[in-house]
Formats: sequence, structure tokens, C-alpha cells
Amino acid sequence: MEDPGTTATILTAREAGLVACTGCGRLDHIGEPTCSLCGASLDSRDEQSLQKVWAWMIAGLIAYIPANLYPMLETETLGRVSDSTIIGGVIELIHHGSWGVAAIVFVASVVIPIGKFLAIMFLAYSIKHPDRTSSLTRQHLYEAVEFIGRWSMIDVFVVAILSSLVHLGSVVNVNPGIAAVSFALSVAFTMLSAQSFDSRQIWDADRRVAA
Repeated sequence: MEDPGTTATILTAREAGLVACTGCGRLDHIGEPTCSLCGASLDSRDEQSLQKVWAWMIAGLIAYIPANLYPMLETETLGRVSDSTIIGGVIELIHHGSWGVAAIVFVASVVIPIGKFLAIMFLAYSIKHPDRTSSLTRQHLYEAVEFIGRWSMIDVFVVAILSSLVHLGSVVNVNPGIAAVSFALSVAFTMLSAQSFDSRQIWDADRRVAA
């Protein structure tokens, strides 16, 4: 019995002479310049997909470095200013016994971004260098990266809320640090990298290996 994750039993739309519209999902015959339903341009594959993926990925990595080195929050208490980086904030929360909050911040700010970087790089690399990982598994990995992307701004939202709510004159003031901007840019660049990835190339790579 054949593994359902293999491409041997799967007929792609391209092999059937069809192309799917990336705007509405309608299938048209290859060779049609525009979608017959929504009028969007039809392309069987985005030939520049990998270049855009790597470009946005590198930009995201560059922005992620200062996001961890510089303060995420600047707190002014009775005239005294204290800075807090992402990791510094996690450590401080642990010292105060807030293990749950510390875990959420660590996962949202460190584990998820690094995991997304590694997942997208693996997917992009596997297009040119396919391995034993099934195309179905890689497709699920890509869908997971896209789903997680919407939750990547938790830190930025928390900083924005604190900055807008905690302003008590000369007593306590909370302001976003430069890391908040860098982190937001890193998340945006990573999301653009994931959206630039043409997942149809996953199946093409398996076809080349099978051939």
C-alpha cells in the first residue's frame, strides 16, 4: 500500500493542464492570461518565489538582532529610568514568580520567531535540495507557519497597551523601546517571506526526485 504522503498517487492541477487562481481559487486552463472569475493574472508558478522568500527572510533576521539586544520597554518610576530587553523581561518575571506569563513571553518572542525562521529556511532549501520529508508534511509545516504568523505580534501589542495605559505623570511612565519597532519589522518581514513562498513548488520538487 502506498504512503498517502507520496506524490505517486497525486495528480497536480499543472499535470492536468489547469492553473489555480491565487485570488479566488478558480481553476482555469493553462495558457489563459487572466482568471475567468475575478480577472486576476494567472501564473502556474511564481518563478521568483524563492528569491523573494530569502530576501524577506534575511531582512527579518537582521531586524530580529536589535530586537533582542535593545530595550523593549523603558519604565520611568519616580524619575528613575529602567530598561528591559525581551530576555531580561522574562528573567524578571521569573524572579517575581510569574512563571506562566514568563513562559508566554518567551514562547511568543523567542521560540515562535526562531521556529518560523528555521521552518521557512527549511522549506525554501528543500525546493532545491529535496530530502526524505514527504511533500504532505512540508505542506502542513507551511500551513502551520502561516497560521502562527498572526500571533507573532503579541509582544508588540502588550507594549502598545502598556504605553497607552501606564502614564501617571512623574510617578510611573512606560514607553516602547527601539526593540519594539525592530521586533515589529522582523515579524512583518517574516510574514512577507512566508507569503512569498509558492507552496506549489513543494510538489514540483518531489516530482523531480521521483523522475
